Amino acid sequence: MLAQMIPFPNLSPELFSVTLFGMEFALRWYALAYIAGILIAWGLALRAIRRPALWPNNTAPMEARQVEDLMTWIILGVILGGRLGYVLFYDPARFMANPAQILRVWEGGMAFHGGLLGVVVAAWAYARRQGINVLSMADLVAHTVAPGLLLGRLANFVNAELWGRASDLPWAVAFPGAAAQNCGQPLGEICARHPSQLYEAAMEGLILGALILWLVYRRQAFHAPGRILGTFLTGYGLARCLVEFVRQPDAQFVSPGNPLGLAWQINGYGLTQGQALSLPMIALGLWFLLRARRATTTEAPA
Repeated sequence: MLAQMIPFPNLSPELFSVTLFGMEFALRWYALAYIAGILIAWGLALRAIRRPALWPNNTAPMEARQVEDLMTWIILGVILGGRLGYVLFYDPARFMANPAQILRVWEGGMAFHGGLLGVVVAAWAYARRQGINVLSMADLVAHTVAPGLLLGRLANFVNAELWGRASDLPWAVAFPGAAAQNCGQPLGEICARHPSQLYEAAMEGLILGALILWLVYRRQAFHAPGRILGTFLTGYGLARCLVEFVRQPDAQFVSPGNPLGLAWQINGYGLTQGQALSLPMIALGLWFLLRARRATTTEAPA
């Protein structure tokens, strides 16, 4: 059985650490993924607005200085929304019993769906304040997200967290730690799991990101406001729903009577929390795609 699994590589969650004035400071791969994702998103946004031909009427929806201001709003939206989303969607009882832990973000606990809502609120508020077309700005933001998702999921793998369910596939990984090893295997056998972080990195980052960039630069998708936003919402929602079938749910959802960790179920059938949160994304994404298609059809010459 050991020959059919991949041992977890010797990776440290920390890129480096230093001790100053008796206190240790560390740069973790996960933090670096956030920083790199934001910088890449900034670069992609600047590149897009500097190409007027990509946009309706050959006019970008905002200026370079506004992109810089928007990134500040988005960073706040990601951090506040991601943390509050995790608190409300995944473990509200624990945090309500210990509210002070909500502020301890360095201990982990961020939710993508919460971060997305935070970005939506922040970007909408900024667009209204600056008089920017909301849908075009949403397309601009949506086309920059995939690289950050790719890096974030790779960092999850390096951290040996958010692993998948037990598997006997030849590419299953033996993740370290008692929690990862506790999957009901016979005594003495090593537990291997789906590397679900890598599945998500491939689907949410590489594939979805490549599709969106192709639509933007080869199919002039920005000319149909809402098309890129709809593509991102639908693509991410579908990818997350699929991965949830092999991703280990958070421990608070798992019990002897609910081994699959279904957050929403009837008679043993249901959805994980990730699937339940992703279905509205898919529905909203399809609506934006249909809206963009109708608008394009209506404006097309007879």
